[in-house]
Amino acid sequence: MPIGYLVTVALVAWCCLFALVPMRFGRTARQVSWVFAFMINELPFVAFYWLLAATLLAAGEGSLATRVGLIALGLAALTAGGLAVLVSRALHTRPAVEQALAEGLGARWRSAMDAGMAGGLRRRPPLARILFGPVFVRRRDVNRVANIPYGDAGRTNLLDVYHHRGRPSGGPVLVYLHGGGFRSGRKNHEARPLLYRLASQGWVCIGANYGLAPAAEFPEQLIDVKKVIAWARGHGHEFGADTEWVFVAGSSAGGHLASLAGLMSDDPSFQPGFEDADTSVAAVVSLYGYYGPIDSSGSRPSTPLAYLRADAPPFFIAHGDLDTYVPVENARSFQARLRGVSSRPVVYAELPGGHHTFDLFHSIRCEAVIDGIEAFARWVRSTNDPRIAVDGSRVDR
Repeated sequence: MPIGYLVTVALVAWCCLFALVPMRFGRTARQVSWVFAFMINELPFVAFYWLLAATLLAAGEGSLATRVGLIALGLAALTAGGLAVLVSRALHTRPAVEQALAEGLGARWRSAMDAGMAGGLRRRPPLARILFGPVFVRRRDVNRVANIPYGDAGRTNLLDVYHHRGRPSGGPVLVYLHGGGFRSGRKNHEARPLLYRLASQGWVCIGANYGLAPAAEFPEQLIDVKKVIAWARGHGHEFGADTEWVFVAGSSAGGHLASLAGLMSDDPSFQPGFEDADTSVAAVVSLYGYYGPIDSSGSRPSTPLAYLRADAPPFFIAHGDLDTYVPVENARSFQARLRGVSSRPVVYAELPGGHHTFDLFHSIRCEAVIDGIEAFARWVRSTNDPRIAVDGSRVDR
């Protein structure tokens, strides 16, 4: 009997079901839903290939002629339809990001950019990579220098630098902070497609560890982040970076810390021993971020909501509308309150069908978000660079 085929199909169908209709009741149920859903939600083509291979193997063995085989085949057909729905949802990401950029930066945001920067934006997703190599995130033209210390706390204070092998000069810096609920995670897990993509474009990207609970208590995590930003300004030029342009980004808990770092730039109370260091940032990028408190027992608030201000840097926020780990309402509330205070642009992209942790692979959704981040960053550099005139032309000084 084709039990193996049925089990294979049932497993894919189970994960597809959670991706299509995630559970939203109870914290444990929501987290379980995310565990089963997030990979297949970003890798529907891989799941389809697996279904197809299992079906062809079952057909070759004659298993489809049995009752169990026919039941499994019917379930496989239904699951393939579900995977098609996941692909359809993901294809709506690019229009959602484009709309968010227009709403946050203005309908004519492209015309405000430097012509060279606007012309270099990627217009089409890398379909071959999405279809046939989504899990291979490394690039031959990018070098990763691993485990550079930025402090004296051992593995907690290590960072990785991603840079183009040709070491072009003048690229901006991206400091990236991993997720993990402030209790786990590592510097080279999430957002690697983003880091390698930007590094291939001449950026110098930094992925950093930071203090984790229970060993670290707020504001130790934020202090570590500020140390990384200070390190980037002091050492980025060694890799060819223009350290006048430092962006900070993060996923989940890292989005929380990136937001805090952007809102608390140059606050000496969060920079013990390096009070004079420049830890300001050009803009903040937060992916499926959490914006509530880390620790409610401390003397200082640990939520970005407590530090909103009119001169906040520009923000790019992306969150899946089906996120069960950090519900989308969290992001909606944060961006709305930030927009009500800040005089700078806030780009908020709500991703149709998006779950938590959508930045691990070269998926349709992840690539659309990466393109949006790159466009946002180029807009920030163009409209804030003193060499760019009001009409968008370059002024040589």
